[in-house]
Order: sequence, then C-alpha cells, then structure tokens
Amino acid sequence: MRVVLFTGKGGVGKTTSAAATAVLAARRGGGSTLVVSTDPAHSLADALGVPVGADPTPVEDGLWAQQVDPQARYERYWGTLRNYLTAVLRHGGLTGVAAEELVVPPGLDDLFALFAVHEEARSGRWDTVVVDCAPTAETLRLLTLPDVLGWYTDRLAPLHRRLSGVARPVLGRELGSLLPDDAVLAAVQRLQRSLADVRDLLTDPLTSAVRLVLTPEAVVLAEARRTFTALALHGFVVDGVVVNRVIPDGDDPWRAGWAAAQRDRLAEAGESFAGVPLRTAPYLPAEPVGVDALAALASELYGEDTDPVAAVPVEPPLRLHQGGEDTVLSLALPLADRSEIALSRVADELILTVAGRRRLLALPEVLRRRRVAGATLQDGRLEVRFAAGSAGSAAPAGSATAAGPSEASVGQR
Repeated sequence: MRVVLFTGKGGVGKTTSAAATAVLAARRGGGSTLVVSTDPAHSLADALGVPVGADPTPVEDGLWAQQVDPQARYERYWGTLRNYLTAVLRHGGLTGVAAEELVVPPGLDDLFALFAVHEEARSGRWDTVVVDCAPTAETLRLLTLPDVLGWYTDRLAPLHRRLSGVARPVLGRELGSLLPDDAVLAAVQRLQRSLADVRDLLTDPLTSAVRLVLTPEAVVLAEARRTFTALALHGFVVDGVVVNRVIPDGDDPWRAGWAAAQRDRLAEAGESFAGVPLRTAPYLPAEPVGVDALAALASELYGEDTDPVAAVPVEPPLRLHQGGEDTVLSLALPLADRSEIALSRVADELILTVAGRRRLLALPEVLRRRRVAGATLQDGRLEVRFAAGSAGSAAPAGSATAAGPSEASVGQR
C-alpha cells in the first residue's frame, strides 16, 4: 500500500498534479486507487470533471475520489471532550456560543481530515492513496499536528489521572464533577492513539512520501525550499518535485523572455532539490479537466513506462550511527542555514528549531544516558553527537559546539 501526498503554494497546480498521478496509477494497473482532497477549498471534483462526495466515489475502473468532510468525525473524536470542556467553561461563567466556540481549537478540522486519510489507508480497500493537501502553510500545520497534540496528550492524560485520584474526594461533589472522568480520559487516549497512528503512517518511508508542486517562479521556488526543509525537520520523506507550467521557447520576445527566466528557475530547482526526482509539465493551451486530459498530463510528467506512485530510494530523514566513541543522531535538514538552527535538550527530549519551526524529538533509549557533545551541519544533515557520561553534564569547555549542559551551538563543516 502506498500513500503519496501533494502540496505546494496555492495556484501552482497541486490538485491537478495529484489527480493526474492518481488517474495514471489506476490506468497502469496499480490496483484500486483513491485520490483524497483534504483542502477545505475542494477543487478535486472540478479537476476530475465528475461529482465527488464525502465518501469514496467511483470515477472509472480502479479509481475512486473523495473530498473529506471533517464534520463526520467530529463527534467520534471530540464530542466527549467538547462536552467536558464546555461544562468547565460554563462553571467559570461562560455560556452559550462563547463556551461552544472556545472548545473547538484551531486546526481541529485539519486533524480530522488526517484521520480520514489514515482510516482509508488502513482499510485494506486501496493499493494507492493519493492525497491532495491544502496549500503549503495549512499542509505544514496539518502534518505537524500529530506531533504537537501528541506531546500534550502524552503529558495531560497521566496528570489528569493523578489529579482525579487525589483531588476528587477533597473537592466535594460540585467541584469534583469538574475533574475529568473515565469517559473523558478514554476520549483523550483514543485521540492519543489516533495521533500516533497517523504519525506512524505518514512518516514511514516504506509507505508514504510527500511531493512538492511548484511553478518556475522565484517566489514559489523560495517557498518550496522552505517547505522542503520543514518537512524534513518533522521526518517526512520528499520523493519528488513537480514543476508545472513550463513555457517552451518561442520566436516572439515575450515568450522567449519568460522561457529564459524559467530556465534559470529550473536550474535553481535542480540544485535545491538535488537527489530528488524533478519532473516538469509544459504550460498547456487549455486546462487539463477530466480523466483523459489528466492522464495525458501525467504521461508528460512520468513518461510512458514509469510507475507514478513507486517509492523512490531516498536517504532516511533520521538515522543513528557510530562516530568513533560517540553515537551520532543524524537528521536531514536540506537547504537549512546554521544561523537558523537552535538546539537544546530537556530531560529525554531534543528541542530543535529551524527558521522558526520547532520539533521535539523524544530520544531513543540508547541516547538518554548520554550527553550532547556537539552538533554540526554537513551536506544538508544535522549531526548531533552524544558522548558517554551523564545527560546533565556539560560538553567540553572550549569546544566548537558546547554551549552548556542543555544547549549546543551548531558548527559547519
């Protein structure tokens, strides 16, 4: 089973690229293929030229399409927590719409859209699931939600259990009713398991990959570069880049000028995403609407014989290896600048911030009793060295990477 996610800046043709890939995969004997849109501004039906519903809708032999309706999962995952949080807020004096609005955190619809993708991917019905994601900013929020919310649920559930056991007898009936009961804790655990399952699915390099879609323009390419780094930071494999609307050379000055400018951007893209397959599609004379037009576009992208959803061998985002006496944690950070990287450690977690985006890495057991001895950025990978000794001891004074017991500066090689 294969999951391929498409994202990019709004208007670059990510929906068209995702739909075209799914059509070609189904037609080339890729088994049952589902193309799913998690973009709130659904345009998948427009691209396919057929009606698409909230449940998988047949398009042609081997191909189904779905525009996710997050509301269908709202009660299942959030109903119990909503009722509990609303009761707490009403006890504090908030009533009506104000209380209802405050218990629906931003990003909840995005999260339920991810759950829908996970459910379909694990259902056993599909050989391939192609996901048309929201534009870049929303996609990054969507893909990192399991990390962020998982961090809170991991800590809040045990805390709630301890508080419930100690405080309920002391607080009395009225205040004790505000503490979470077994149903609330069960809902938190259900959410926690679902978050972990989604994370495991989407960061498994044998199953899932992300493809960036862009047009050969400076602003779009700059955003794609930042997205590439951010996805690697959170452990997602990028196994392809699609460049749409490439203008062919022509005799008239206007077209020749655009073609020359695009050649420069294409050369930059080739350098930026070195090691990742880069596919181009020409600027077509008409919109590719309908399965036949999409299949023709996909043939331009992937050629006549290539499996459009086949896994591409890429280096894993995260790996461990020995570096002399040290154990090295190596994390892919393509296109990152060392000046944008901050690294610190708190207990058994490594806190890594890159260009304002933060990831908390739970350290594997083998590193928890070791101290951070330094970090270097080399060939697009951040290598954090862990030396034998207490995790709370400082790195050697005067070293290029030592900044104290819980922080490390990043050297460049």
